[in-house]
Amino acid sequence: MAGSTYRDAWGIPHLRAADPLRLAFAQGRNAARDRAWQLELERHRSQGTTASFLGEGAVPWDRFARRARLDDTARRCFDALEEETAAWVRAYVEGVNAGLTRAAASAPEFTATGLTPEPWNNWTPLAVWLTHHILFAGFPTKLWREEVARQLGDEAMELFATDDPGTAGSNGWTVSGDRTASGFPLIAGDPHRFIQNPGFYQQIHLSCPEYDVVGFAVPGVPGIAHFGHTGTVAWAITNAMSDYHDLYRERLRRTDDGADGGIEALGPSGWRPATHHRETVQVAGGDPVQIDVIETERGPVVLDDPEADGPLGGISLRYPPRVTEELGFDVLPALLRSRTVADLDRALDRWIEPVNVVHAADTSGGLLHRVAGYVPTRHRDNRLRIVPAWRTGHDWQGRHDTPRAEVDGIAVMANERGLAAPLGAEFAPPYRADRIAALLRRSREWTPRGMAAIHMDTHLAAAAPLLGLVERLDGLGPEAARLRGRLLSWDRHMDADGFAAADYARLRSAVVRRIADTPELAGLGALRSAYPVVFEPWLHLTGKVAFALENLLATALLPGLDRPAVVRAALEEVAGAEAVTWGELHRFAPVRLLPAPEGEPWPGLGGDHDCVLATSSTPGVTDLSSRGPSARYVWDLADRDNSLWVVPLGAHGTPGDTHHRDQLPLWLHGELAPVITDFAQLVEEPDDD
Repeated sequence: MAGSTYRDAWGIPHLRAADPLRLAFAQGRNAARDRAWQLELERHRSQGTTASFLGEGAVPWDRFARRARLDDTARRCFDALEEETAAWVRAYVEGVNAGLTRAAASAPEFTATGLTPEPWNNWTPLAVWLTHHILFAGFPTKLWREEVARQLGDEAMELFATDDPGTAGSNGWTVSGDRTASGFPLIAGDPHRFIQNPGFYQQIHLSCPEYDVVGFAVPGVPGIAHFGHTGTVAWAITNAMSDYHDLYRERLRRTDDGADGGIEALGPSGWRPATHHRETVQVAGGDPVQIDVIETERGPVVLDDPEADGPLGGISLRYPPRVTEELGFDVLPALLRSRTVADLDRALDRWIEPVNVVHAADTSGGLLHRVAGYVPTRHRDNRLRIVPAWRTGHDWQGRHDTPRAEVDGIAVMANERGLAAPLGAEFAPPYRADRIAALLRRSREWTPRGMAAIHMDTHLAAAAPLLGLVERLDGLGPEAARLRGRLLSWDRHMDADGFAAADYARLRSAVVRRIADTPELAGLGALRSAYPVVFEPWLHLTGKVAFALENLLATALLPGLDRPAVVRAALEEVAGAEAVTWGELHRFAPVRLLPAPEGEPWPGLGGDHDCVLATSSTPGVTDLSSRGPSARYVWDLADRDNSLWVVPLGAHGTPGDTHHRDQLPLWLHGELAPVITDFAQLVEEPDDD
């Protein structure tokens, strides 16, 4: 059943087979060969079994995964697939299982943990996809807003509304043919995620008589979902920042005195039966942990309720795949077969999760700018906070229409409040989108190579509010006065070799910490301890202050906050610090669950979370950057082989492999590798199975 594997100079896999099923098998087998540890880790994450080899620190995730019913939801979604899609997914799983055991023998992580890979289930790719995206809608922010409302009043609920460290964003833009040198459209951009080692995205080429597609696959998932080019049509996405997961405060009671007795939940129509069973999480080096898995008519109970009267309060999660038994996987083969924007558009009408803004263009000049995904229609309170399960008015009333817009020369998507505004509650600030649009308007002769400068732009317009307060300060000490002068003459570019950029970052962090320490916000600092560590990125007070700094510097909702005094004290605090560049502070820190072998330190970075080069850190907490462009791409509709791409590390997931980190120098300097689709220019890999 296997197809053939070819490699280019970067080790990127190019797979060719006689039909789509053989090609799906080849893709699964290649994913296992190149990313064995990554695949096995994601399978365990989806099943809630990571603590069995990672130890006690992994228990919070396993508890959440099981209580949220991730694996069971994926199984239901697989059972509901069209038969053609189900066969395609099964072929991928057969390929994974064919390659996993042998590949694991050369992956050091298996030796380090003593883990032995196990066969995948047919629904495991759906479970992996769901696990990656279950937190994408940011429902933990509702826990934060609920506490803000309790402590500061309902009017302050959206005080911290902005992009935060738990939200993954992206940049993307389309330029129509009348603004390019070739006369054909270009699509470019970069998805922003926590940068994993090995990487979240895998560059890949899938070829069979029915289709020939290049793009970024997610290891463990068949096809190419987010970024692809079929030769005649190309597409890309960003996170729409929509809200489509709801939290309900549940009142629960037992129906008998037995420890494993039945449970009922109070809904709008009274007490109704809830499903209940117990599961055991095995813990390496520790005692097993028992978990109650409860599901009401709203959804699975994923959290204990700290405000509950008695032991059986809970907070349930309602999310579209659990309700509809669909993830949108029937769309994936249709994307691969697409030839025009119209084909893509029809396919995306069936997409479920995550909810994305999509750009697409084809060789006939067709352009597409729309939202795709399932957003339920319901009460506005559902978007903002935890709602009471026992009150009417909080049920789902169907599926919200997804907006679309015409493309007039330029279209930009950067998680801002724009096309998807009717579907969400919090969006990224407009700085990245505005900057990209301004840069694109400077030329009508864009080329693929020309896009690299936009990817790497470091201008930080978001610095203006804080610098405005600095400008109004007087009576400073000598060192603080000199620092003030440097900051006011700074060009506001967060370049890696910039000393003033580091000055600004230090000042911002000092301001953030001082605001977080103000008495008015003190109560919010304890919130993260009330909930599992899984949700900490959404509940960390200093992090929330950091990403809402612009709002907090202007709001009237904190009358006790003396902003000029805070900025003055922060300026005096950091004024005497040793001069360093931003890159000395702001270093690349990819996420890895197991410690990597000792080696050279990771390099310094330019950019910042509101720059187009969105290398995010958390001001006031750390300057290290673990979130940023997890890929970059330029899709050329004039000639696909003029397209370009790069990932932060490399194509292979095994440490020490030639292609594990060979793209890092390109990624650091804003360079991109060529997309090659001519098999005559590739090297065939021997099939040694």
